[in-house]
Amino acid sequence: MAAPDHKVGRLMRRPEFLAVAGTRRKHVAPGLILQVRRHDDKQRPADGGPSIRLGLTASRKVGNAVVRNRARRRLREAARQILPIHAAPGHDFVLVARGDTAERPWTDLLGDLTAGLKRLGLWREAAG
Repeated sequence: MAAPDHKVGRLMRRPEFLAVAGTRRKHVAPGLILQVRRHDDKQRPADGGPSIRLGLTASRKVGNAVVRNRARRRLREAARQILPIHAAPGHDFVLVARGDTAERPWTDLLGDLTAGLKRLGLWREAAG
């Protein structure tokens, strides 16, 4: 696997998550919901900061604390493998866990994230 092209930062504060959700630009798949927001003057990383930022969330609908944490760990790892290499820079991404996230086969979960990036026009081929 090639070295990541872009560093991935984190969304930490509730207003950042709400701003991403407010764009209503999303892809719904069986294993996850992908929400996206382009950086603008109002909300963007600091100069020299990461060009891609990621937030993860899992509500109580997903399951108890053990299941929610497992779902978040799986989403974090899927994002670590795909976003730095294939996601278009200059965006904030929020991955929302669904009921099937914790038990979905790994290749299907990666496929859900890949399909979401492609459908939203944010997929880029890895530099070879």
